[in-house]
Amino acid sequence: MAEDRVLLIDDEAQFVATTAKRLRRRGFSVLEANSGPEGLRHLEKGPVDVVVLDVGMPGMDGIQVLRALKMRFPQVQVLMLTGHGDMEVAISGMAMGAFDYLMKPVDLEVLAGKIREACSRRKKAGEGSGMV
Repeated sequence: MAEDRVLLIDDEAQFVATTAKRLRRRGFSVLEANSGPEGLRHLEKGPVDVVVLDVGMPGMDGIQVLRALKMRFPQVQVLMLTGHGDMEVAISGMAMGAFDYLMKPVDLEVLAGKIREACSRRKKAGEGSGMV
């Protein structure tokens, strides 16, 4: 069975590096991006099952990334990460097709569980549409 492919997009480089390392130890294949445009470039290069996306980023924020991502890659599942001040934004992200949202700081076991759920949904969606 192939590894679940995860893309982390967050402007906090240390958070991305640490979280990626910890998720790899749990069997995920992880790509890292420190901005929305960088994350979208990763998606252009190859398939990803789940994107873990920070809401509050400078420049292109999480909602703008979600909008662009869902237009071009509608099957990709997105988990939004939000701080306390971004709750309404995360909820509007759900309305735009995000799989779920989690509050920062995020518990790694909770995050890993949500990624597995989202990967499962991604694979079911792929089977239903005739995609491989």
